[in-house]
Amino acid sequence: MTKKLRFLIVIILLVTLCVWVEQQRPQWLPWHHSDNQNDLLLSGNIEAHESVLSYQTVQSRIVELPFDEGQWVRKGTVLAVVDATDYRQQAAIADAALAAQQRQLDIAQQNLVTSERTLTVDQTDLKQRQLDRQRAFDLRQQGFLSSAALDQSDTAVKLSASVLERDQSQRDASIRAIALSKANVHNAEESRALSHLVLGYTTLVAPFDGVITVRKAEIGEVVVPGTPVVTLADLDHIWMRAYVNETNLGRVHLNQPVSVSSDSHPGKHYAGHVSFISSEAEFTPKSVETHEERVTLVYRIKIDLDNPNHELVTGMPVDAHIDLMPKGN
Repeated sequence: MTKKLRFLIVIILLVTLCVWVEQQRPQWLPWHHSDNQNDLLLSGNIEAHESVLSYQTVQSRIVELPFDEGQWVRKGTVLAVVDATDYRQQAAIADAALAAQQRQLDIAQQNLVTSERTLTVDQTDLKQRQLDRQRAFDLRQQGFLSSAALDQSDTAVKLSASVLERDQSQRDASIRAIALSKANVHNAEESRALSHLVLGYTTLVAPFDGVITVRKAEIGEVVVPGTPVVTLADLDHIWMRAYVNETNLGRVHLNQPVSVSSDSHPGKHYAGHVSFISSEAEFTPKSVETHEERVTLVYRIKIDLDNPNHELVTGMPVDAHIDLMPKGN
């Protein structure tokens, strides 16, 4: 093989290598430009909004754990149940206490009704005694009645007034008893509500539609408040993590429309928008292969996406097209 031929082969290999490097460049960079200088193409991965679900307040043994990792659940679906024997007993005691306080209130109200009726009788009797005393006084002035009889009439008036005063005190006591009973009923209602609230905590339900990504507990395990049980991911509303270099940062803004595509679904585009732009620069993520690009400062952005058909899943690599604002605007 002549030197000229070998030189030609080397040239061909170099050209082929350059073409291959240019084709692979998007895999190295978290961003790169398309032919359109106003179109920024970002590479990143899909992430989901996740909630780590745990029990609050209760401490007991898990008796039901019907779902495994990767299963889809609807909002309100029971994810785990702990032994609620003690908490049901506490709720029953609170129910009985409330019923007893309500009966006490009923009795106090009945006593008030009785006191009011007694006062009516006392007031009528006092008026009659006062009329009788006035007649006795008039007869005494005319000489038709003895002093003893007038004194008896005075005594009857004083006695009736004392009975009225006594029954008025009982009426006031009945009013205070009602106020106290109402306060006791309110306290019992609050205690009952708390006991039933805690009883409800023995059942762990899904707060939204999602997929179980992690199950950290097993049947028979005793959990305490705050112990993670399952992690639930919201696949209806996902987001993409991407990075923008400093030169393009000023041309990206919040709520800017974004078109996202995936190799798993060629030809299909998903609408999204920029929901977050970091105010602090950071080094290019370690997943970038070359050291030169890894030390480049970039700004992290977040792109929210609707995913009603759950075609995009956590960890899936995707590309995002952003129409950059023209320079100078």
